[in-house]
Amino acid sequence: MSEKSLDAEGLRARVADVLATHDPATTDRLEFLRARFDAGLAWVHFPVGLGGLDAPRELQAAVDAEFAAAGAPDNNPRRIGIGLGMAAPTILKFGGEELKQRLLRPLWTGEEVWCQLFSEPGAGSDLAALATRAVRDEGTGDWIVNGQKVWTSSAHTAQWAILVTRTDPDVPKHRGMTYFVLDMTQPGVEVRPLRQITGEAEFNEVFLTDARIPDAQRLGEVGAGWQVAQTTLMNERVAIGGNAQPREGGMAGKVAGTWRDRPELRTPELRDRLVKLWAEAEAFRLAGSRLRQQLAVGQPGPEGSGMKLAFATVAQELAALELEILGEDALRYDDWSMRRPELVDFTGREAGYRYLRSKGNSIEGGTSEVLRNIISERVLGLPAEPRTDKDVAWKDLPR
Repeated sequence: MSEKSLDAEGLRARVADVLATHDPATTDRLEFLRARFDAGLAWVHFPVGLGGLDAPRELQAAVDAEFAAAGAPDNNPRRIGIGLGMAAPTILKFGGEELKQRLLRPLWTGEEVWCQLFSEPGAGSDLAALATRAVRDEGTGDWIVNGQKVWTSSAHTAQWAILVTRTDPDVPKHRGMTYFVLDMTQPGVEVRPLRQITGEAEFNEVFLTDARIPDAQRLGEVGAGWQVAQTTLMNERVAIGGNAQPREGGMAGKVAGTWRDRPELRTPELRDRLVKLWAEAEAFRLAGSRLRQQLAVGQPGPEGSGMKLAFATVAQELAALELEILGEDALRYDDWSMRRPELVDFTGREAGYRYLRSKGNSIEGGTSEVLRNIISERVLGLPAEPRTDKDVAWKDLPR
């Protein structure tokens, strides 16, 4: 591949080639997305043959803009955000070549939806305490998995899951974990809805009973699951807190719109609070742009934890402010029917929904309390909290 083909102009020429052979107006959507992936224009920084061209990551924005200007379909990133933001970078870094070839294309095109099997009833903030057990079948080499996972977004629509298990209970908890890719459609996988305060059930609990995983679907070494999971978690926090937003995007735009539409509800005190939160949301948006620029030249670090923490705080304060602006009108709730949505719309429906849904922002993707510990220890360099379980085997820990 010539050096020229890796600059912005060369990538635009590649986009033009795809558009010339696959007219978005007449080409089937899935066929178009597959052609874009095969041309290396899905993730330009990924390797050749895996949706990329080994090009600089910062050139992706120019590629996306060219396709959007031509009216080309996207891959509905909100629907497949777990696959794009968490599974894909982890598979790329730790998966075998055959696994990458099998999984990355349908992941990016949205043919196969992904979910994340990390948290458990007894292992949420302390993920390393997880108890879901994977035992090696010496006859076949497969792994047999039993346990329960919880708070699993999209499990009811997912074909695949990224899964962390306990493979060695005789060593300290961080050293006895192993990471796998799990087929969610196989026998032994049961998905049950968890109805939330919004009325919806976008979350699920997942029960694994003798579910079988080939060893080829292991990511990383046996016992190195904690290290692999860190890659997923860092990318998850960037995906939640570092998404590209226009000015007044997301919750800030919704609250500002309510303020403009209902002048009779305005008071000086509410105005002062809105201006303060609007400025914080704008600072958060610009910090997200800087974080994405840093990602273009490296891997996500603990800075993503700060972005995710800020996202949760600002979103919740904005949602609460909107309720106060609306007063008694905010007490109305449009629909509390039980639904199992295919995607999470953080700003969807009316103000009451936004307020209730925002309560989950400080839990999902790492609780705000855990993120503050990460920031204090890994960003600010403060002393770590004392740990009494550091050298204790997992099996000997109180539960």
